[in-house]
Amino acid sequence: MSRPPTAAQRLVIDAADPVTGRLRGTEAQLDALVKRGLAFRHPRPPHDHFLTPAGHRVRETVEEEPERPAEPASGVFAAHVGGTEEAADSGPARAREVHSAWQGLLELRRMTNPDGATDRPCGWERAHLVQATALALEAAGHAPEAGGAPGYRVRATPQPEAVAVHAPDGGTLRACAITLERAGWQVGEYTEPRTRARYLLASPRRV
Repeated sequence: MSRPPTAAQRLVIDAADPVTGRLRGTEAQLDALVKRGLAFRHPRPPHDHFLTPAGHRVRETVEEEPERPAEPASGVFAAHVGGTEEAADSGPARAREVHSAWQGLLELRRMTNPDGATDRPCGWERAHLVQATALALEAAGHAPEAGGAPGYRVRATPQPEAVAVHAPDGGTLRACAITLERAGWQVGEYTEPRTRARYLLASPRRV
């Protein structure tokens, strides 16, 4: 059994980006996590550090301890799921964050899918369906419903490994379906029995 991470290392792991596992810390802290197999340095600039599958398991253990706060650390990335009263940030800084998060998620797929495939979702995405779906849509340039502006909304469903995606019109809905299929999701279009509104059900593809 390897030694558990130090208190300082646990703080760095716990503050990792919830979507991509991107880490922030001193060079010494990040190098120590790499040596312990809990992080890796991305080979391409800006050479950010990300959690490995072992690092993700450590963070999940940390989050399950009752003494730890349940809220994620402030400042971490979260994809727009839609349906908010406030307007969505769509400036250049947000675009860079979304691009970086998507690239990090592709790297996580490569690291954690058994065959290294990046064309289908990984375990993290199946465990965080709403955020994963919203990130795929936002990274492809779709606008969320926010601040009174029309756009997509992603919502959890009672069905296992399935989320619902709503859009203001058929054209936007079909565009969302194409994006999700390209991102490795299985997508079907359905009709709400009461409102007759069309929506998507999306599930992560396994093969």
